Amino acid sequence: MIETDRLILREWREADWPRFWAGTNTPAVMRWLGGVLDEDGMAATRARVENCQAANGFCFWVVERKSHDDVLGFCGLKRADAPGSSVTGAVEIGWRLREDAWGQGYAREAASAALGAAFTRFGADEVVALTVPGNAASWGLMKRLGMQRRAELDYVDPRFGEELNPSIVYSLRRDQWETAT
Repeated sequence: MIETDRLILREWREADWPRFWAGTNTPAVMRWLGGVLDEDGMAATRARVENCQAANGFCFWVVERKSHDDVLGFCGLKRADAPGSSVTGAVEIGWRLREDAWGQGYAREAASAALGAAFTRFGADEVVALTVPGNAASWGLMKRLGMQRRAELDYVDPRFGEELNPSIVYSLRRDQWETAT
């Protein structure tokens, strides 16, 4: 479990999944992530998260607001594994929050905590983040986290069409994080 001023990042409980999907499997949230998922897509996502936790000791954790016991979404770490990826195996940070949580600093707070865990608890030397050119909110957060654009690592993900390609890469090295904190 990781605790911040307003949030708890923790492992999943069975009761979290319906609340997570109700808040995040919407057209607005899923716009840059391939669209709203059907039952098979939700099951596959859940399996990836649970398998990541079992294999690595980390995953995209539940983001819960302390004050209301609300599931706001997820944020955490995984091993990059997208088809066609130029960063396969790297520690990747990611987040997905429900729309009513946007613009309140929750994503930055959660991502900052996850980056800290990547470098201090899990021994990462570098963390990458992936998005697409149109998702300005996502790459804007990457910049605010101190991550740097790595255009030489961009790649085409064959699962998606032109609007969701290329995948663009940002990264932050441990020494950069240490200097900034």
